[in-house]
Amino acid sequence: MTTFRDIPADILIPALAGHLSSMDGITTPEWASVVKTGVHRERPPEQENWWAVRSAAILRKVAREGPIGATHLAQAFGGKVNRNSAPNRAGQGSRKVVRTCLIQLEESGLIEKVVEKEIKNIDDENQIIYKGRVITPAGHKLLDEVARETRSTAEESYPELKDY
Repeated sequence: MTTFRDIPADILIPALAGHLSSMDGITTPEWASVVKTGVHRERPPEQENWWAVRSAAILRKVAREGPIGATHLAQAFGGKVNRNSAPNRAGQGSRKVVRTCLIQLEESGLIEKVVEKEIKNIDDENQIIYKGRVITPAGHKLLDEVARETRSTAEESYPELKDY
């Protein structure tokens, strides 16, 4: 049985992006054409469907590493910041892009928040602390369906996958 863990990311993510772009809940915001994807970038992305590709990559990463939050995802989508003559340092990706993708995936029913604990704040009100987001059964089903569809393409590109 083929799962999303068996298919390499460079094959799975574009196919998953095609499925996500046809869904109703995943839409590119109007500000996405002018926003940078992180502090390590100088210009906005040139790819037409970059929002669907980023949403697919976030969904895959939540499925593999969940529960995971927006901060860790922003670090994962970061890169090297050019500091001229000083050594490069790690820069984070855009948290706004990550949060918006997470919200859209959550509204589509593909991921959900995990409650860690409930505490009382200063005003004696209950406050919920979340661990992060995990994949739902519907999201897992979508990932596995896309993995099954792309299995033949993956075996052509990576012949060693036929052993599994």
